Amino acid sequence: MTSASAAADKAQDSTAFRVAARVGYVVLGLLHLLIGVIAITIATGGAGDSADQSGALGQVAAAPAGMFLLWVIVVGLAALAIWQISEAIVERNPDAKKRWGYRAKHLGTAVAYAAIAGTAYTVATGGQADSSGQTKNFSATLLASPGGVFLLVLVGVAVAAVGVAFVVRGITRAFLKSLSVPSGPAGRGIRVFGTVGYVAKGIAVGVAGILFVVAALTHDPNAASGLDGALRSLAGLPFGQIVLWLVGAGLVVYGLFCFARSRYARM
Repeated sequence: MTSASAAADKAQDSTAFRVAARVGYVVLGLLHLLIGVIAITIATGGAGDSADQSGALGQVAAAPAGMFLLWVIVVGLAALAIWQISEAIVERNPDAKKRWGYRAKHLGTAVAYAAIAGTAYTVATGGQADSSGQTKNFSATLLASPGGVFLLVLVGVAVAAVGVAFVVRGITRAFLKSLSVPSGPAGRGIRVFGTVGYVAKGIAVGVAGILFVVAALTHDPNAASGLDGALRSLAGLPFGQIVLWLVGAGLVVYGLFCFARSRYARM
């Protein structure tokens, strides 16, 4: 066994580390619940905060004991990111292609969790977080580089593919493989919440990916406005307010699913 694999196994055997990672699922659920509520507010005609991580974290910061909660979010999501990295290291599927596919999935998830933890850290230390602005700056930097249009299209396709993967994972209920689902009404509720939540999140992420492609093809980095822009763009579709309301409600459901995941995730 390599030293990295041994360290990963040791970390996963730590009760404190597993508890911290489960807390990560709780705070992930809280953030999705807040993003969903913001999206519903926008759908019903309210101005709303940014319907993304920065908007949700801003609401947390404004709440009583907000600074304490922000640090809990930082620690929980950092632990969850490290857990995903350890999962990638100890992955031992006998099929090499599947093994590396799972490793890529775990590492990609770890990067996403670490990014949100970093945003929470910025807010907790008094900085300003603007996920939409960061996405636009990233797009502008990429467009200004050699082959930038192709690279930004590639980013958009990759993000859209992640969205499709979420939808497929929800419809096929593949998420159940990583859960110890109880029997009875609780188990049925988790299955329904997971299906609805994954599909809703997949739609939101998929639209965000499409906006990257639009930004590349129009040479307009402002078109890539992240999750907030993706959700707001849904309101411009036929029956868009209804669509946005449903997606927002689905994100709230995904948040509730994350709460259940913190209890029943296999760790």
